[in-house]
Amino acid sequence: MTKIFAWTDGACSGNPGPGGWGVLMRAIKDDEILKERELQGGEAETTNNRMELMAAISALETLKRPSQIVITTDSAYVKNGVTQWIHGWKRNGWRTASKKPVKNVELWQRLDEAQRTHDVEWRWIKGHAGHEENERADELARAGMAPFK
Repeated sequence: MTKIFAWTDGACSGNPGPGGWGVLMRAIKDDEILKERELQGGEAETTNNRMELMAAISALETLKRPSQIVITTDSAYVKNGVTQWIHGWKRNGWRTASKKPVKNVELWQRLDEAQRTHDVEWRWIKGHAGHEENERADELARAGMAPFK
């Protein structure tokens, strides 16, 4: 069975400020890379957390059919949000435990919707630690930010 792997990253110059997101995706079967794709984008005025979310959303939304995908992020915000916090937010009408509105709610809702049709495994790795695929996602995020600097 073919499995999709995606490494995602976001970047921001200032927080808020110009930002970018990047994704390195690979379709792998029997330890062989069948296809590789790179995605990137950015915004003129954003935050790092928003760009981290956009990278994950973009990875999922680019898939044309239900897939088994492993998304690796260096953002604890994204990983913890999507695997832990989101369940309580949804139960509380998209409010935090302290009854405040969830920040970036429209992106969290979009991410929640994007992952519904897929079998998603979320992984966290330390950023800027020499992990080749994460470093490439970071380069793509910085390139996505470049037009807005």
